[in-house]
Parts: sequence; structure tokens; C-alpha cells
Amino acid sequence: MAQIQGVELRSLQVNADERGHLVEIFREDWELYDPEPSMSYYSLSYPGVIRGWHRHTRGQVDHFVCPSGRIKIGIYDDREHSPTQGEVNKYIIGEHNQKAIRIPGDCWHGFKVLGNKQAILINFPTNLYNYDDPDE
Repeated sequence: MAQIQGVELRSLQVNADERGHLVEIFREDWELYDPEPSMSYYSLSYPGVIRGWHRHTRGQVDHFVCPSGRIKIGIYDDREHSPTQGEVNKYIIGEHNQKAIRIPGDCWHGFKVLGNKQAILINFPTNLYNYDDPDE
């Protein structure tokens, strides 16, 4: 499996002690968040829920982090002039595999909650959500 052009992963450092842990999920000095996010949100999804497939056609890039639960992210590249056209990437991230994933918005993408626990997904998209004319 070749990594889709424009997809990037960053391992997140978990700083743990007897009180719990702290994980940085966004820093302006990380090249992962390029272009810079315009907003952030989180979604809570129940076990077995699938949120997908969708893509963005107006230049949006998504940056996914899953701080609670576990999700399997699927990304499909059907971009006409991409050197990785036709490739599918799958990543499992969450509590025990803390990663941030940069997803080119013009690639089809979605995720499924794994296990019997709900999951929280945080996204740092590069475009503001337009309630009157969503880019999905």
C-alpha cells in the first residue's frame, strides 16, 4: 500500500504521570497543519457508527485526531492527476495509538468507530463550515 499523496501522519507524544496524561494535538510549528486550520470541532460517535464517505471540492484539508475511543479511517484517492490515484489508505488511531492525520479534502474519506466504546474525533479543517452551502 502506497501512502496517498498529501496524507501525512504525526505521532503524538503522550505525557503521562500519576494524575493522567497530556497530549498536544496542535502546534503552529508542526508542518502537518498546512495550510493552517480555520476552525476546530469534535464529534462523538457511538460504537459501530460509520461516518463517511465524503470529500471536499473547495480546497479544504482535514486534520483528524481521536483522543478517546478508537477509529479506523479510510482514505481513497480518485484525483485524476494524482500519482497515487486508485490507492486506499487505512489507519487505526485512538487512545492507544495517538496520531494526527492530515487528509487532503478532495480525497474520499470517512471513519468507523471500533470496539464497544464511543469515540471522539477532533478535526482542524482549513475552511470554515458553511451552513447554507456545505462542501460535502
